[in-house]
Amino acid sequence: MSHTDPSPRPVLDVWCELQCPDCRTALGDLRALRDRFQDALDIRLRHFPLERHRHAHAAAQAAEEAIAQGRGWPFVEAVLERTEELGTRGEPVLVEVARELGLDAEEMDTALVDGRHILIVDADQAEGRAIGVTGTPTYVIGGERLDGGKSQEGLRERVEEIAARLVAERS
Repeated sequence: MSHTDPSPRPVLDVWCELQCPDCRTALGDLRALRDRFQDALDIRLRHFPLERHRHAHAAAQAAEEAIAQGRGWPFVEAVLERTEELGTRGEPVLVEVARELGLDAEEMDTALVDGRHILIVDADQAEGRAIGVTGTPTYVIGGERLDGGKSQEGLRERVEEIAARLVAERS
């Protein structure tokens, strides 16, 4: 019988889209949360590509390929830093970022062509819709949904407060 942790780490789901300027703005908050909680908090990237951003779905698939290659967050951050460029140039930007980060750019290109990650992205999007996500970034932690698409004012503090409580309850 395998030993399972009786109380898993609290999870912060971040519903995000890589062509979204608001998600780029939220990068600082995400970095701060990672720095503060380190491994005590499981920060998970969830995909919610918006219809109006035509390269967002490809970017979400690319992020999954980067995760598969072991560099998920660095890739997400690098793409978010280039949201305008992604908007104008599309998929070549995703392959370039992969190459710059030392990922297998050929494999990234192939993954975008063969659509191997589409199901993950679509499942995230469906789950997001089901729980009421309408825009990005949206944070879900401890059963509470915090919508950063409207305003990010005070959101990090609220997320930190809930995360700190959940981490404390676990120890």
